[in-house]
Amino acid sequence: MTKTKLSFTLAITIWLSVALKAQKNNFYFKKIDSIIMTSTPLKFNGVVLVSQNGKVKFLKANGYKNFEKKVTLKTDDQFEVMSNSKQITAVLILQAAEQGKLDLQTPIKKYLPSLTQSWSDTVTIHNLLNHTHGIVDIEKPVAFKAGSQFKYGNLSYMLLGEILQNTTGKTFTELANSLFKKLKMGKTFIYNSKNNQALVSGYRSEHNQFEKVESSFLNDGIASAAGVVSTVEDLAKWNQALFKGKLLSPRYQKLILTPSTSSQHNVFGKENMGFGYNIRFIKEAGLDYYAVTGLGDGFTCLNAYFPSTDTSLVILENQMPKNSEHWSFQEAAIKNIVLKNITSK
Repeated sequence: MTKTKLSFTLAITIWLSVALKAQKNNFYFKKIDSIIMTSTPLKFNGVVLVSQNGKVKFLKANGYKNFEKKVTLKTDDQFEVMSNSKQITAVLILQAAEQGKLDLQTPIKKYLPSLTQSWSDTVTIHNLLNHTHGIVDIEKPVAFKAGSQFKYGNLSYMLLGEILQNTTGKTFTELANSLFKKLKMGKTFIYNSKNNQALVSGYRSEHNQFEKVESSFLNDGIASAAGVVSTVEDLAKWNQALFKGKLLSPRYQKLILTPSTSSQHNVFGKENMGFGYNIRFIKEAGLDYYAVTGLGDGFTCLNAYFPSTDTSLVILENQMPKNSEHWSFQEAAIKNIVLKNITSK
């Protein structure tokens, strides 16, 4: 074969490979599109992003920012991310531990001296981080011995916000906003009832009818558990920083990426899977990946990171179905499409 023919053959082979990959991606994205555009069993109302190697591959908004005024959603609109907020708090706690300002295995009485219940001498920061503390009310006995069970909730991360202030001298809002600035997450901030004009409205939905949530449950006290407002692109930036070791030293990076208890979530199946410092460790279809979810105040969120292909899937909706059977319904369906695309390569 002559050099000219060889070069021509190689060029055709490369062109065919690129064309086939583009065709496959188009089919893949059309499948995501079909879920976003469907109205059964409920309409999707939010934004979906898929990025790979830090570059956006799919980005689409559907529905309304405000149903009453018929203001359509844009891809850079800002949503309450609910429990996704806890992951930011966990990183701030680990950064404080790196700086020697607190110890994860020390009972929280040292950092919250106003606590009067005896459990404050046994529950550690580690227990607060992975929801194995057993605290149901700061004025009542624990429901179970620290470390013996898992029970998800906001209270432990509210306490972590107080611990951050007592050990660093800065509020959670100050620490978080400083971190967002460092990561160039320019559209991410902590909810403030006096300044939330950029925030999309949250809705409760039933039979594709949307009822606005008029009074948010967010306040300064719950900010470290559920108070972050962000966009899909900023959360993808967060994934790149967190999972590529840009936020923590190797010691603490290993710690945050190691499950320390287990939990079940319907988005990922019926089995218990690993859970750590507000990161879920999922093994599905033979693939290991990380995820965090959020639900409440008229919002539904999913943020998943697939390390094998450096892929982020971020879904933010400003609706929360009244029927619990539909919670995170489309989030799970879109996640399954992304999962299938990765595992079929």
